Amino acid sequence: MHVVIFEGIYWTKFAPLSLSRPIFSLVTGRSTLLEKQIRHLAPSRLSLWVRPELADYCRQRILPKLSIPATVNQPLDDEPALLVAGRTLMLQDFQTPTEHCVQCDDEQWVRKAFVQMPGLSPDDAMRRSDLWESMLKLPRIASHSRIVDSIWDLIKWNEESLIEDFTSLRAKPGPKPTGPYHMLHDDEIYLGKNVSLAPGCVLDASKGPIFIGEHAMIGANSVVEGPCSIGNYCLVKPFSHIRPSTSLGTMCKVGGEISSSILLGHSNKQHEGFLGDSYLGKWVNFGAGTTTSNMKNTYGEINVQMGSETRPTGRRFLGAIVGDHVKTGILTRLMAGSYLGFGSQLSGSSIPPKFLPSFSFWTDKGLESYDLSKCRHVATRAFARHDRQWSDVDESILQYAARTAPATEKI
Repeated sequence: MHVVIFEGIYWTKFAPLSLSRPIFSLVTGRSTLLEKQIRHLAPSRLSLWVRPELADYCRQRILPKLSIPATVNQPLDDEPALLVAGRTLMLQDFQTPTEHCVQCDDEQWVRKAFVQMPGLSPDDAMRRSDLWESMLKLPRIASHSRIVDSIWDLIKWNEESLIEDFTSLRAKPGPKPTGPYHMLHDDEIYLGKNVSLAPGCVLDASKGPIFIGEHAMIGANSVVEGPCSIGNYCLVKPFSHIRPSTSLGTMCKVGGEISSSILLGHSNKQHEGFLGDSYLGKWVNFGAGTTTSNMKNTYGEINVQMGSETRPTGRRFLGAIVGDHVKTGILTRLMAGSYLGFGSQLSGSSIPPKFLPSFSFWTDKGLESYDLSKCRHVATRAFARHDRQWSDVDESILQYAARTAPATEKI
């Protein structure tokens, strides 16, 4: 079956994380939306339809990891195809229809469609052309998956995603090594190769599974509660508390208390402080004592400010939405529903604004723009600390985020 995963125009709702990646590359649980889509759709060939500026990103960062034939931004040919919105969260298998049909979201957004429409292209999806809109007239079928409307949906569904990811593991949890640490429900604990468990640490899977990736290190007297996922080469500092519904990407370094949060790869929160109900991009660094509030004193609904737009979340627990390459100074206090744009820097001593646009520098003097060359300089230094070279793709993403952020963030 030919499957097409498309972004469409809804990607702006996922800023600042979507400024630097396709929306189907966002993580919930221990895998991306795309990985879940491939798992449950089992395509024989795959097409990815993304913004033109992200095409090279997909060709160099995503396609080499796939085990099936895949292309980027190629129009449909004569073969019937299943079109799936990139923001679809799939937690169960999907039976391919036999007749042309469509699933809709709010009667206006194509969620899935099974069609034979040679020439239909990514541009049609992005512009919602007449040809694209004609699919809304096809016979309707019921939905068998969830549609993600916001980043906080990924946080809300992280616990279910972790459990589903764990049950889909091909390698089952095996015998556990003995040592001066304690495990509860060790049949729900998966340890990758060369995991290091320091004395006194506790792995508690009584409320859900725990996955610890290869070469990860769990520090002395730390407590890890499932369901959670700790990625390859992660470092959990001594005396840390990793609470349920937490996902840590590759090479994260964390400490203090983390709850119901998702950290993409190479991000650091090594020191004391609370991080709750938050989503952090890549290459984020939280200074010592940085802490988030995830609830209002009134226990009311939390709103997220995105430039001139106020977005209700319907949630009473929500911390910070943090873009790639964000850096905070020591003792930074982030209020519930904070939005920190791509590459923003926080160095003030008071409470920062809840909305910081991308490429901004906030100090006690107020808010200033953050020069692109300075952002690049800091980013390349961070890469060097992880033995990684700054590439043409990294540069193009940086340039694209700088061009796109002002309109996306409505500033």
